[in-house]
Amino acid sequence: MDYKVLSNEDATKQRMEAGWGNLTWLASAELGNAAGLTLGRVVIKAGESNPRHCHRDCEEVLYLLSGQLEHSVGADSVTLKPGDSLTIPAGMFHNAVSTGEQDADMIVAYSSAERDFVLESDVSAE
Repeated sequence: MDYKVLSNEDATKQRMEAGWGNLTWLASAELGNAAGLTLGRVVIKAGESNPRHCHRDCEEVLYLLSGQLEHSVGADSVTLKPGDSLTIPAGMFHNAVSTGEQDADMIVAYSSAERDFVLESDVSAE
């Protein structure tokens, strides 16, 4: 079995900036270092939120490293504190609001190396 190392320098090149924060991909089919999952690190700035979305083809697990999140999952809402994890079923719309005084920093993992991303607003417009 082959293994691959993604250096911190290479991971930094994968960072995607958004108005609400940033996302750094660490493993995926696109990166060529994972055949069955996607792994990333997400930072949501204090007081900001990412867009409500779903992943039709995979489950998502997030682990909160620091900060605090109010996470909507379907019609429910849960508060996450450092050390908490949340599992989101495939196809369920969700998003997070960083409600703490510091940015929310989390690890996210998906059960597919080629996860999809569907905005709820795009589905509503159909």
